[in-house]
Amino acid sequence: MTEEIFKVDFHGVRGSIPSPLLSEEIEEKLVQAFQRAKPENLADKDSIKSFVQGLPHEIRGTFGDNSSCVSMQVGGELLIFDAGSGIRVLGESLMKTGFNRGQGRANLFFSHTHWDHILGIPFFAPFYIKGNRFTFHSPLPDIKKRLEGQQKSKYFPVPFSYYASDIDFIFLKNKSEYNIGDIAITWKEQYHPGKCFAYRVDYKGKSVVYATDSEYKKPESKNFKSAVEFFRDADLLIFDSMYTLSKSLAEKEGWGHSTAFTGIDLAVKANVKQIAFFHHEPTHNDFKLVDILCQTEKYLEQVAPNQCLKMFLSYEGLSVNLLNPTPKKFPTHL
Repeated sequence: MTEEIFKVDFHGVRGSIPSPLLSEEIEEKLVQAFQRAKPENLADKDSIKSFVQGLPHEIRGTFGDNSSCVSMQVGGELLIFDAGSGIRVLGESLMKTGFNRGQGRANLFFSHTHWDHILGIPFFAPFYIKGNRFTFHSPLPDIKKRLEGQQKSKYFPVPFSYYASDIDFIFLKNKSEYNIGDIAITWKEQYHPGKCFAYRVDYKGKSVVYATDSEYKKPESKNFKSAVEFFRDADLLIFDSMYTLSKSLAEKEGWGHSTAFTGIDLAVKANVKQIAFFHHEPTHNDFKLVDILCQTEKYLEQVAPNQCLKMFLSYEGLSVNLLNPTPKKFPTHL
């Protein structure tokens, strides 16, 4: 009997390039933490630990520095979306399971092949274990050639052909839907240089849309309207919110990314239940991300005050279980 689970895990949430925390950013977090502390918070190890755990996420932790990678445990199947640097972290956790013994199986879906979405492939440990089986999916007919090209000797010392696992490729272009058991997967081309695809996963009456790297034109445009239909009634929309509205309009129009405000406009029209802002700008530190979220919350209150829409910032380590949800306080500015 298929396991009743539909869980989404975030392993890499940054866009364009991995962006490790700088020393001054860590220092600012420490300063803000100590400013909040009272003598009783620092009395002993237990009180310190309790105090730290009560701090806002942007002070006690980070939203993450790795580039795009999201996995979904759907029934008994593992689906992986994109292979940015975050897939290395996923690989480490999988190596504590049957993947370490060559008993693993997973399906990988690629939105596109810009560097930040494929650079983690050579660092994904399960690929090097004989017996593991992976199926790569893409509407791009030359996806295999592209991934092999990344690992030519002039770019990387280990060729793609070196992997001990069995890796197959499935070309999605001539299909309208791809099914893995009871899982239905559909896709839609996005507005992004070099082509990019959003994916929708439907299972047991629940749905997740993974929509990174796309720019959306005006609400009356065909591009916008088709996105609304693709997102329709999704339980979770993972949405590219890389730019602020001013930067998107003034500096980077045509670069193929979007804003949190646009995500709200689309989610409201599509009756989305939850939106996870994703593909964070590498120059936006954790405090900037929270500031953008605050502005977006105010925007939702203005444009759709009665809309039941949960919004949050995606972060590395976040899990969202759609079939068996447990109360979870998403880290915000609280």
